Amino acid sequence: MNCLLKNANIFQDSKITKKDILISNGHIVSIGDSLVSDDNTDIIDLNNCFIFPGFIDVHVHLREPGFSYKETIKTGSLAGAHGGYTDICSMPNLSPVPDSIEHVKKQLDIIDRDAVINVHPYGSITVGEMGKELSDLDGLSEFVIAFSDDGKGVQSDDMMLSAMKKAKELDKIIAAHCELNELLNGGYIHDGEYAKKHGHKGICSESEWGQIKRDIELVRQSGCKYHVCHVSTKESVELIRQAKKEGLSITCETGPHYLVFTDSDLKEDGRFKMNPPLRSKEDQQALIEGIKDGTIDMIATDHAPHSAEEKSRGLEKSAMGIVGLETAFPVLYTNLVRKNIITLEKLIELMSVNPGKRFGIDTSLDINKPADLTVWNLNDKYVIDPEAFLTMGRATPFSGMEVYGQCMMTMVKGEIKWKQN
Repeated sequence: MNCLLKNANIFQDSKITKKDILISNGHIVSIGDSLVSDDNTDIIDLNNCFIFPGFIDVHVHLREPGFSYKETIKTGSLAGAHGGYTDICSMPNLSPVPDSIEHVKKQLDIIDRDAVINVHPYGSITVGEMGKELSDLDGLSEFVIAFSDDGKGVQSDDMMLSAMKKAKELDKIIAAHCELNELLNGGYIHDGEYAKKHGHKGICSESEWGQIKRDIELVRQSGCKYHVCHVSTKESVELIRQAKKEGLSITCETGPHYLVFTDSDLKEDGRFKMNPPLRSKEDQQALIEGIKDGTIDMIATDHAPHSAEEKSRGLEKSAMGIVGLETAFPVLYTNLVRKNIITLEKLIELMSVNPGKRFGIDTSLDINKPADLTVWNLNDKYVIDPEAFLTMGRATPFSGMEVYGQCMMTMVKGEIKWKQN
């Protein structure tokens, strides 16, 4: 298919300019002003919409194999396309856990058959994510994007150091869910004012930053590439900031919900429950400052669908996790860019450029590159309605929020994977 995208505002080389893009055989063949085409080319006039490099989410739960009543690779990848993502990285808390070549290939077979966009699986750090024995990291290495035990912190210092040393040898990233089990004390929301006022058990901030502090020391010893998942506390941000100044190979992500909500926004509803939890206003401000100064490298959704029943049990009893692939860009554009907290260019760096650089996924808009891109109308205003989602999950704290930014189209290798009617 040959396609000419005309009259668009294109993000290229960290700036936005008005250009046309000509696509042939799945690749970008020309970027310029007033491009012309032959009779065999489909012309799409984008009427001043914006073309961004495909978004990359390094933290997604696709639930298949093992939990397809929550989500499938097909529905999750469709949701990604709807949200402007061309690449998503699938976390390993599955059944079977991808802790061996045999197990990861079960997931890869489904990806090959059903994925609408590019799906990159994680391998687990430990067998069954149990923290007792290292997975077959050597065997998994060529099939996975990185290693993680997401959903659980690796509690043993020796086990984590062994994993980091092996990851260093394999030139792979360790992506850590940082959580000290001994400090959880049955908590399920932030240990803050809302928990105290309403009689809920709180999760203290140290349960997160305490393990980050340990891991930074292990990175010093191992020299591995280390990535911190879903950073939520001010102490975490400062620890990572200092580690970067030291020159350690550390990156981190935060989620849209931590940047937009705090524990003062909580309601007695499972759609406000996730792990780590919504934190304090001070934590939120530290995250925003971390984004501004480059301490926080990227934004990932931690898209974690559950069944309606699993999310209907209130704050205490509901499963942890919310969906986010279809709301991330409009929520962040509305709450950060339109409020002049960050620039649009910065948001694209956080959602595409930076995760791509760290995880080796290139969606940049350049000649001879695959046409992995997403088109947005930034003036389109609407109210987020979970019933319009393509994901099987419906639980989101953003339900009912008025936002700007509609995904008009997402392409992978020049093929349209989502198009707004």
